[in-house]
Amino acid sequence: MEDSKEGAAVQVAQIPRLTSDKVFSALGTSAAGLSAQEAEARQRRYGKNVIQSGKKKSRVLVFLSNFTHMMAILLWVAGVIAFAAGMPELGVAVWLVNVINGCFSYWQESKADKATEALKKMLPSYVNVIRDGQEQKVLAEDLVPGDVLTLEEGDKVPADGRVVRSSDLQVDQSTLTGESNPVRKTADAVLEENLTNAEMPNLVFEGTSVSEGNGRVVVTQTGMATEFGKIASLTQNMEQKESPLQRQLDHLTKQITAFALCMGVAFFLLDVLFVHNGLAASFIFALGMVVAFIPEGLLPTVTLSLAMAVQRMSKRNALVKSLSSVEALGSTSVICTDKTGTLTQNEMTVNHLWTPAREYEVTGVGYAPKGEVRAEGKSFSATDDEELELLLEGGALCSNARLLPPEEDGGRYTVLGDPTEACLLVSAQKAGLDPKDVERRMPRVRELPFESRRKRMSTIHQLEEPIDGATRVAFTKGAPNEVVRLSTKVRVNGEVVPMTDSLRSTIMNANDSYAADGLRVLAVAYRPIHRDEPGVPASMSQYTPDAIEKDLTFVGLEVMQDPPRPEVAAAVAECRRAGIRVIMITGDYGLTAVSIARKIGIVKGAHPKVFSGLELEKTSDEELRRALKGEVVFARMAPEQKLRVVENLQAMGEVVAVTGDGVNDSPALKKADIGVAMGVTGTDVAKEAADMILTDDNFASIVHAVEEGRAVYANIRKFMLYILNSNVPEAVPSAVYLLSGGAVPLPLTTMQILTIDLGTDMLPALGLGSEPPEKDVMNRPPRDPHEHLLNKEVMRKAFLWYGLLGAAASLAAFVFAQAQAGWHMGAVMFGVGKDLDPTYVRATTMALAAIVFTQIGEVMNCRTELASVFSVGLFSNRQVNKGILFEVALIVFLTVFPPFQGVFHTCPLGLADYGFLVLLPPIVLALEEGRKAIVRRHLGIDRNGVRIEQENVER
Repeated sequence: MEDSKEGAAVQVAQIPRLTSDKVFSALGTSAAGLSAQEAEARQRRYGKNVIQSGKKKSRVLVFLSNFTHMMAILLWVAGVIAFAAGMPELGVAVWLVNVINGCFSYWQESKADKATEALKKMLPSYVNVIRDGQEQKVLAEDLVPGDVLTLEEGDKVPADGRVVRSSDLQVDQSTLTGESNPVRKTADAVLEENLTNAEMPNLVFEGTSVSEGNGRVVVTQTGMATEFGKIASLTQNMEQKESPLQRQLDHLTKQITAFALCMGVAFFLLDVLFVHNGLAASFIFALGMVVAFIPEGLLPTVTLSLAMAVQRMSKRNALVKSLSSVEALGSTSVICTDKTGTLTQNEMTVNHLWTPAREYEVTGVGYAPKGEVRAEGKSFSATDDEELELLLEGGALCSNARLLPPEEDGGRYTVLGDPTEACLLVSAQKAGLDPKDVERRMPRVRELPFESRRKRMSTIHQLEEPIDGATRVAFTKGAPNEVVRLSTKVRVNGEVVPMTDSLRSTIMNANDSYAADGLRVLAVAYRPIHRDEPGVPASMSQYTPDAIEKDLTFVGLEVMQDPPRPEVAAAVAECRRAGIRVIMITGDYGLTAVSIARKIGIVKGAHPKVFSGLELEKTSDEELRRALKGEVVFARMAPEQKLRVVENLQAMGEVVAVTGDGVNDSPALKKADIGVAMGVTGTDVAKEAADMILTDDNFASIVHAVEEGRAVYANIRKFMLYILNSNVPEAVPSAVYLLSGGAVPLPLTTMQILTIDLGTDMLPALGLGSEPPEKDVMNRPPRDPHEHLLNKEVMRKAFLWYGLLGAAASLAAFVFAQAQAGWHMGAVMFGVGKDLDPTYVRATTMALAAIVFTQIGEVMNCRTELASVFSVGLFSNRQVNKGILFEVALIVFLTVFPPFQGVFHTCPLGLADYGFLVLLPPIVLALEEGRKAIVRRHLGIDRNGVRIEQENVER
């Protein structure tokens, strides 16, 4: 957008390069502000200063979507078929499964898209503005370009603007950049090239807040033209993504539909051609088989599996907003993470002190004053070394930060002010100094605030005890090169000596060494102020940087960093084992980013590619994708650039998880396959745009969530394996009946088949959905997002192994019951032409019960892929145990309760029958345990499912 008055157009991008006087002119305003009439005219031209809302999807449509996806439609159709086949009870049952599952899914996922509302909450309602030469309060939405704002400590910035007056103005831009350190703002023109908007020291942005100082600002952009507005626009225009699981379930639905219809046609033709039943009877029989081959329990099992994972993840500090997002985590192949607060502790910590005499190590992490100062193998207090004491006193005094102790045991210290200055107070305390006592002995009488031009600040103090013969001293802290340049003397071993080229080189070499490790370095110096000294003003009000910040005595360096979280390195290593790449995308500087990345194992190579935001702007998508195949770190990234990285990774076929906490992260969070927001430091905007929220802001929690996501997919596979293997013993007896031309009576009736599908199979299958992750789940590579749930391996195992075992058991039980009644080979079987023959009824009951008892062994086998089920505990899954008890109880109930015997074609069984049935589970279990043992031995895997070489490495 261009701002203008009377046709004079000035690009907003030029505003930072203009002096304050020219800024007023360029924006058609003055120090007295706009007139009321001009403000009204500009509002008509530019509109209200509001974040516009995007179109919302109707809650009714969101609710109905749970009943109209492909799997739900299949179940609606299955219910219709059941009614058409004369089985209304089945139709009602199938529809109830659909209704209950849809309502449960909606309840789990129900949430309004509040991203825009969250943005609005971050903006102030009223602001102080100068109009017609008078300061007045106006609604923030009535601001226009050219308005002159006054900003005070604690104010939220209501629009983008150019600073024209600054008194130690510091702004917290973490909502936009993700970096928590306050940024000092200046009214000076900025001529430096290659700075992004966020790096401009004379610009402020809507949605940020004033952490210290005050100033005046001329509004340059309002509403959707602000940086905030652009982010809101990016977020609103993002299309709703479909999770990998949703795509897989749609494909699975098509597979199941085709399979069920093919089986229905096959059974219809066989019934007509071999058994010679009428077309109507054959059609009804075929419809029953179609319904039998549809896994009605799939939807509730998927939903329950996801919900159980959500519960487990919440105990591991991850709150999931969308059920389908759980599985998306499991297929994640790349995690794009920010640095501050996620990989690091977001607590600046002094870890080294340096004086010309010696280097000190400072132990302890964070703002709690726990730790010590050590050098030469022993602990030092401030009073042990004059230079150390002056260094720490100077750092603590030349600071405006304050530390508030935690309100409860185990809580965190609260920082008021600049975190960099706060950690100077902590380092002083670790050496035995009390900052309050230091302030009492050296009360501040004057401050020369930090300016980005000077890159330093100074404070003047009255002394109880003289320093170098003076009763007043100025402490200066700032960029080492600036402080050293102004130092003419150095304090070494209690003596003040002249600054030499050799000493200057030694100091700067130390600084460069720390900086190369990505550490932040501040230099501390002092100047004794003698009132009769030439050039020293008589009045303190006349103390200026030019008068005071010269002839300094250099004392030392304070070296600090935001340290990595202790558990992150192990989490990154686990990602590497799991085949997941971790890419850092941060608002911090490249050198610091690479240093942290190397310390925690994200970067291993000697020369990783480091992209700055400006470099990325000049890089084509093709070049970016080539770089993304190797080790790469992104620094000083703008929101649209982070979004671009995510889009290119997705174009490369990666499943991308993205972390973020600021408003600037919301577009990338929403675009990602799984957006992960920070729960402690995250803004409401980021939380609303994300799919998952970390309650501890910890990268390691993401890795735990990935583990749970992988378990979800594995559990759905286990469910598919379990459900499909029961289809074979349902189909094979019917096929024997058809292929024999009716010589073998139907071993299972249609209602018995449906008893298995909707009754006995359901609860054990749901129990598989609650199976915890297997021990080797994070030693496998991410699954191919194009790999189908129902793949060849599942089909082979279900149909050619588990299924045939169940079919053999079912037919054996059917023949066992016939033989007990006197049938032998060559004789006519009981039940041929006599559906109500008692022996036939008992034989079908045995066939049904055999499948159920076989499935007891099968559900235990399905709990692990290759590990022995005994390694996880045979009865450790309580949900499976309850399912087994339920299906046994159901079979007993259906066989002994007279009203159901006629419906389900059953009768009571004797002790011999149950003796036969109880042998089936251990036989099936033993056969599968033997098969798994052979496969494990071939693959070099132990009974826990972990590769033996991997186990040895971990030991």
